[in-house]
Amino acid sequence: MKVILKNLMEHKLQVLLIVLLLVVQAWCDLALPSYTSAIVDVGLEQYGIEDNVPETIRESTLAKLALFMEEEDEETVRSCYEEGKGENHFLHLSDISDAKREEIEKLLTGPEVMVYSMENMPAGAASSAPGAAASQDPADQLALMNEMGISLPKLLTSGVDLTDRSGFTLDTILELMDKDVIDRDKFRTYMLGQEDVMFEQYGSMSDSVLSQVAAQFVRSEYEACNVNLESLQRGYLFRTGGKMMAISALMLTVGILCSLLSARVSASVGRSMRKRVFRKVMSFSNAQMDRFSTASLITRSTNDIQQVQFVTVMLLRMVAYAPILGVGGVIRVLSTKTGLGWIIVLAVVAVSILLVSLLLLAYPKFKIMQTLVDRLNLISRELLTGLSVIRAFGRERYEEERFDKANTDLMRTQLFTSRLMNVMMPAMMLLMNGVAIAIVWFGGHGIEAGNLQVGDMIAFITYSMQIIMSFLMIAGISIMLPRAGVAAERIQEVLDTEATVRDPEHPADDRLPNIRGELVFENVNFRYEGAKADALSGISFKAEPGKTTAIIGSTGCGKSTLVNLIPRFYDVTGGRITLDGIDIRDISLEKLRSAIGFVQQKAVLFSGDIMSNLRFADDDMPEEQAKKAAQIAQAEEFITASPDGWHHQIAQGGSNVSGGQKQRLSIARALAKRPAICVFDDSFSALDYKTDAILRKALREELGDTAVIIVAQRINTVLNADQILVLEEGRIVGAGTHAQLMESCTAYQEIARSQLSEEELKGGAAR
Repeated sequence: MKVILKNLMEHKLQVLLIVLLLVVQAWCDLALPSYTSAIVDVGLEQYGIEDNVPETIRESTLAKLALFMEEEDEETVRSCYEEGKGENHFLHLSDISDAKREEIEKLLTGPEVMVYSMENMPAGAASSAPGAAASQDPADQLALMNEMGISLPKLLTSGVDLTDRSGFTLDTILELMDKDVIDRDKFRTYMLGQEDVMFEQYGSMSDSVLSQVAAQFVRSEYEACNVNLESLQRGYLFRTGGKMMAISALMLTVGILCSLLSARVSASVGRSMRKRVFRKVMSFSNAQMDRFSTASLITRSTNDIQQVQFVTVMLLRMVAYAPILGVGGVIRVLSTKTGLGWIIVLAVVAVSILLVSLLLLAYPKFKIMQTLVDRLNLISRELLTGLSVIRAFGRERYEEERFDKANTDLMRTQLFTSRLMNVMMPAMMLLMNGVAIAIVWFGGHGIEAGNLQVGDMIAFITYSMQIIMSFLMIAGISIMLPRAGVAAERIQEVLDTEATVRDPEHPADDRLPNIRGELVFENVNFRYEGAKADALSGISFKAEPGKTTAIIGSTGCGKSTLVNLIPRFYDVTGGRITLDGIDIRDISLEKLRSAIGFVQQKAVLFSGDIMSNLRFADDDMPEEQAKKAAQIAQAEEFITASPDGWHHQIAQGGSNVSGGQKQRLSIARALAKRPAICVFDDSFSALDYKTDAILRKALREELGDTAVIIVAQRINTVLNADQILVLEEGRIVGAGTHAQLMESCTAYQEIARSQLSEEELKGGAAR
């Protein structure tokens, strides 16, 4: 994960923008349930009445409310209303600020609940109503009436039937106050003191339920004032629905932008990683290429980077979004004050245990899986490249079984991880549905007890599902993350590998304005990494411009290893190699290799036409220069014989040309760059004797100032060399011309006699 995050930080501005957009998307996602709750609780149950501040109210109703307010609070509320104009005698709410509205809403909630409860309670239900005094002892009745500010003599003459409690309403009380039967101030003081008793039936209810009761009071007042409740409800539903549509549109737009940006960032990450891996691999020596293997490097450059690229999108779209949504959902759940938060806590703990268990099981398997992918690629590569050999030896059945075993091993590992996913998803869905059932069960009891509204429970379920969904998103990608983490580590392993062959810190290129091509080996030793013995030891010789140095020896004696040291495919482990008197390790790789024309033992051509292959060293090379090189390499004849000539297309790997043609094109490609040193690593093996002889003659005539180094198996190829080096077990056991070696070197004599007749040997010695 560190590797993936490190690559993401290269695009931190875009990642920051994505996170900001995800916050906006989460806000939209979390806002919708509250609107759904409002539609149910306010739009449907409260007829669109959003708060308990009535826009229109009767003077008599305001007077009733004033009975349950302090005098100062009454003045504050009355100051917000004004008389209606014309025949409309109702009071109308003035144009007040939101802060002022909130203030009077708090002042009105308690009085509205008390007035609504007193006017709608069943007869005899309110023990604290003034009429209840009739059931008390006479002494207590008089004391209570005095405390409430009721004058008994005036009450008796008022015509009010004290035994009829249903007739003793707030309207009656106000009427008696107007007749001075009841002292307004004393009655208000008494009622405010009885607030706890009046609220006892609502004591266990939430604030939202009390607000709903107050809204019912406002609704009844609107009905009395002939307000069109259907129009009010319809307007609220359209406004709220419109807001939900706008939020949904914003969420859709933000989601699309996040997806586009995430795709761009992940594609950039993939491109950047491929570029760095390619550059790093290009800097590797042959030893490091052998260490990783071609099949593994191909897997790391393609499959592994694809895994990282895919998971990068998931990280930006889901893993980054899930915590934002989850935290927001928790905050919203806590704000609902439903008392059901413990259900979410249990769900989060259960999901966490499930995810951790799955990750512990999956991560080791993903490490194994990537190794198995490497092995499958290796076997596939061997089968496809060696198909003709397999058929020639009749080994199809064996290779099929080998491939099937690698394929089956990979399948079993993939099945294991797939089964984990198959277990995880149903488990998460079961958990999600269990949470929903628990919320409905306990929430239903809360609604029955009056502690919870239906809309609040719907919002709570939605927020809970969003919290679980955030974990579900993380769970969905948790199976992919370990594999991507392993892939990223494998990629980073390549990037962290220091190239053993690299440019010097201070190249001595300025000391080589013109390279002559004098190459000197000074007591050179070389040992392959991990080997117990040197492959080359004590190698010393000089290759001069205009002269040919040939290297010959038995198979495995170190000929190819020796010439691979010249362009620094490997670095010497002892001694040094100089070019024009300067250690080649002090020369930049570009400068060194530009002076060398190297033809490897295995000829390699690239897809494209013949001319593009000949001009491989320089795209701007004149065609005449490339054609001249092909002429020297004896390739012109078969090139011009082709219908497309110089633009004949070469298939991948040169599979549509013969071995001899491939070698001649490879030689021509090396000669076309006009190097100071030409190295031919057994590059004439596929040529017939006639072509070999003609080609060597052309080389002598055309490469007069070039140092030529030839590795060969055939004596005929090296007979006319100015210097022949005989290698045996990594050491030079003979050096000189053909004639000299025939006299002084036993190893050379054995090679020569095994290939040439006595007459040919004498003729070669004479030459």
